[in-house]
Amino acid sequence: MDLDLTGRHALVCGASQGIGRACAVELAKLGANVTALARRAKVLKQLVEELPRTHTSQMHDFLVADSGDTDGLRAAAEKLVAAHPVHILVNNSGGPPPGPAHGATIDAFLDAYRKHLIANHLLAEIVIPGMQAAGYGRVVNIISTSVKEPIAGLGVSNTTRWAVASWAKTLATELAPFGITVNNVLPGSTKTPRIKQIVQTRAQKSGVEVEAMQHAMESEIPMRRFADPSEIAAAVAFLASPAAGYISGINMPVDGGRTRSL
Repeated sequence: MDLDLTGRHALVCGASQGIGRACAVELAKLGANVTALARRAKVLKQLVEELPRTHTSQMHDFLVADSGDTDGLRAAAEKLVAAHPVHILVNNSGGPPPGPAHGATIDAFLDAYRKHLIANHLLAEIVIPGMQAAGYGRVVNIISTSVKEPIAGLGVSNTTRWAVASWAKTLATELAPFGITVNNVLPGSTKTPRIKQIVQTRAQKSGVEVEAMQHAMESEIPMRRFADPSEIAAAVAFLASPAAGYISGINMPVDGGRTRSL
């Protein structure tokens, strides 16, 4: 199986922590040159220093940008690709705050769309020409199992994730003739700051201890545990590899079997 990414340049969004950070590490292990994108320069600098280097020519860097700042994100990405075309784009951003759809503000939806759908599309449009020129392109969007089964208490997130999934499926069809794949990875509950926020919110609303709520949530997963970020990153890295060259337009759940639908 060809998993070698030597000479490929990966742009990983939301790389300062959690799943994004794990993706940066996994892609670097496969030989990719990784640019880690997030808002915190100090954290990104440390990450880049710690990323694996499997060969002498491998180089890593970071890019400070905010997915909610469309103009700033565009400027940073355009400067990056002018110097180093991107072959692998990992779209990843922290999910919208928990809460029902009923009662959510218009601004909450607009903010979520800006940080996810708009940011993803903006970056894809900037990097696709370089992918076409290289004859190699992988766009992997990290979204949620809510695109298969909406998750209670995540109204804005559910809505936004569906929009991203539909965009990705459409883009996959359009880019297939160029050998560029577009896929979605759907993490289940994963040990990140995001799941801590969800557990705490549910515990407060239910009037139970945080530990009890986490246990209850884990008991709903057939594997009886939350995922480690590295397990999500492994799926992302595979989809970014040459081995996955004929896989496009899919939603891949990585959720310990929690999703009941096919």
